[in-house]
Amino acid sequence: MFKKLAHYYKLNYWDGVRHAKDMGVRMGKGCSIYSRNFGSEPYLIELGDRVQVGLDVHFFTHGASWMFREKHPDFDFFGKIKVGSNVYIGYGSIILPGVTIGSNVLIAAGSVVTKSIPDNSIAGGNPAKVIGSISDLEERIMDYNLNCKKMSRKEKMAFLLSQDDSKFLQK
Repeated sequence: MFKKLAHYYKLNYWDGVRHAKDMGVRMGKGCSIYSRNFGSEPYLIELGDRVQVGLDVHFFTHGASWMFREKHPDFDFFGKIKVGSNVYIGYGSIILPGVTIGSNVLIAAGSVVTKSIPDNSIAGGNPAKVIGSISDLEERIMDYNLNCKKMSRKEKMAFLLSQDDSKFLQK
């Protein structure tokens, strides 16, 4: 009974970083974790410094072992997941076994990362592919920088609602 209560408390009251570390995920400094989905071998996952993991991101460190267990009863295979520093992994992404995500990488929301992603890349899709570079993204969005990160929620709302549409990213 105590184990169930402790598990409930951890899931509902610990922040994502504390929860991930408790599960065995190794991570650097300044991480921001919104997911609780680190699979059954979270100790095979390593995150660098300043990694943000969005809500509902799933990490898988093993695969379809059960398919081979009739022929090989003890069969099991695993792949470590390594994520570099200064990485953003968007909402609902899936990271598969054996993947390395480089540093300065943005993984678009909903991506299925089946292969390693090099440094300084933007990757997205199913399966995820490199679709751009971080330097190109920075150049494209600098005109939309409104410098409001340090504002309170209320100040930010008033500020953003007072801006002309030309100040916002349009696609």
